[in-house]
Amino acid sequence: MRSKVFLLVAIFGLGSFAGGCGWLDSVSTIVGMSDTATVIAKTAQIRTSYAVVAADLLEVKRGDRLDILDQTEFEKVAWYRVRAHDDAKTEGWIEAQNVITNDVLEKSKKLADQYKDQPPQASGQLRAASNLRLAPDMSPENILFKLANGSTFEIMDWKFVPKQDVSDVDDASNGEQKQSKKSKNEDIEAAKEGDDGDKLDDKYDMWYEVRLDPSVSPAPAGWVFGRQVDLKVPGEISFFQQNNRKFVTWQRLDTDSSDKVDTNAKKTPGSWVILSRTNAVKAIDGIEPDFDGILVLAFDQYDQSYYTAWRTTGDVWGLLPLKVEGQGDNKAFTVQLRGPDGKMVDKRFVVFRDKNRLKITPPEDIAQFQTKDK
Repeated sequence: MRSKVFLLVAIFGLGSFAGGCGWLDSVSTIVGMSDTATVIAKTAQIRTSYAVVAADLLEVKRGDRLDILDQTEFEKVAWYRVRAHDDAKTEGWIEAQNVITNDVLEKSKKLADQYKDQPPQASGQLRAASNLRLAPDMSPENILFKLANGSTFEIMDWKFVPKQDVSDVDDASNGEQKQSKKSKNEDIEAAKEGDDGDKLDDKYDMWYEVRLDPSVSPAPAGWVFGRQVDLKVPGEISFFQQNNRKFVTWQRLDTDSSDKVDTNAKKTPGSWVILSRTNAVKAIDGIEPDFDGILVLAFDQYDQSYYTAWRTTGDVWGLLPLKVEGQGDNKAFTVQLRGPDGKMVDKRFVVFRDKNRLKITPPEDIAQFQTKDK
């Protein structure tokens, strides 16, 4: 009994000398209730308190580690009391949206581990600030943090989710969910325009599973709502898109496999394998194909123009990922196609050069995987 009393006295005694810290902060530290966090904002301030008139104590930068001592909510804004790892061990308050806890960070890393040996399938950029999430749904509990407008990322996978009555911009705070502002009249007008068959973007929302560069975020992966995502199709090949057929995946055939999929920065035109998708609904057993067309574009250095090295003559039903392998002129790419028996099969296309012209040797039975003329 005496030892318990002595411990309580010691705790209260330490709290009285905490230099502005409440005794509860000391308790949380002593009994091991602290957690760690990583700064996700480009810069943020540790402040004397969470009040509007509080003073700034220390500026921290993206990637800095902090110890979490306490947390609270003030005027519907979440705050953490933290200790910095500077020489002075600065303690103060930081807005929760500027950091990510270690527990949440580990969940993001597990998502990234799924794709550590897989090349990106596309690249994208946000045209409005949007939440990065642990799963492709609007549940308030799975928000990692908010990515800034203009953030770029590699797209590793995507998922078609039945259309939801939600806002076009996924910028809700943790613990809330925004509803769509679309009026009933708009819904009626949209229905009137839907007489020409089911359209993919009318029936589904797209969610992208993305991988982030450390310069953008310490959290390496998550899901992004697709309504505010622009695919960064390289300018040299974007001209070849058609109104009814959009590019969804593209990879260079004349670079090493270690190169990133976003090669807009390359000045020299090159050869590409491209997977495309029409806007028609083609679900089989409730699953939509990731792509329904394959196109190989090659660049003629002498004529300084592109030509079609190979393309599907009919629609296919395929799933990601697109894999390119090999070095130099000895390349091949592999895709998953649905066969006449309904089974998914890996199909390998060999890439070679013949008198400076890029040529493709498709699988011998490729005709069986094409369903109709385009």
